[in-house]
Amino acid sequence: MNTVTGTIDRPLTHDPQKQAPMTSSTSEPIGSATPDVTTLGAHAARQNRTREMQLIPEALARAHMHERLRQADEQRPGARLIAARRMQRRAERASMRARRALAMAVMQ
Repeated sequence: MNTVTGTIDRPLTHDPQKQAPMTSSTSEPIGSATPDVTTLGAHAARQNRTREMQLIPEALARAHMHERLRQADEQRPGARLIAARRMQRRAERASMRARRALAMAVMQ
């Protein structure tokens, strides 16, 4: 019987069903953020890890979108003020044109 154990780089088998289950570290404090995986088989742990890896880009995109929305909310009052000033200048120019037109009409 072969009692040679595999290493991380060269596992004894590549079949997840036949690999030993992952165990939590003894130096890790109780109640830490990582769940206790001693009851999970290697396949279930690997599936869970794969699912988490697939969800990372989605979480990053969600955080990025949240940050962009926050920045847009901060810039919105400034944009409103700029638009209001632009409309005020346009109204003032229209008022001056109307005054000139009225003055020209009175002069003739």
